[in-house]
Amino acid sequence: MLQSNKNRAVALKYDTEHESAPVVVASGCGEVAKRIIDVAEKNGIPVYRDDSVASLMCMLEVGSSIPPELYEVVAGVYVSLLRSSKELRDKMLKGTNV
Repeated sequence: MLQSNKNRAVALKYDTEHESAPVVVASGCGEVAKRIIDVAEKNGIPVYRDDSVASLMCMLEVGSSIPPELYEVVAGVYVSLLRSSKELRDKMLKGTNV
């Protein structure tokens, strides 16, 4: 049984050459979620934190493509991650010019 106070995490992969939509490559709650996040962070993979998005994504099976109903949600996640990485990159570049 899932409890609302447990952490949830989902890892997605998107290979535009081979897939028409992002695919769930890992999913879990509690300790499994913590491990997914730790692996991502240790490998420089951006982590987007949103409980409602994680709850939706955790309902999907590992290996399944994101259904069209969630395209907008996933697109929002990707846009947020791209924006964050651009802001970080810009801050780093400004720091090297000082």
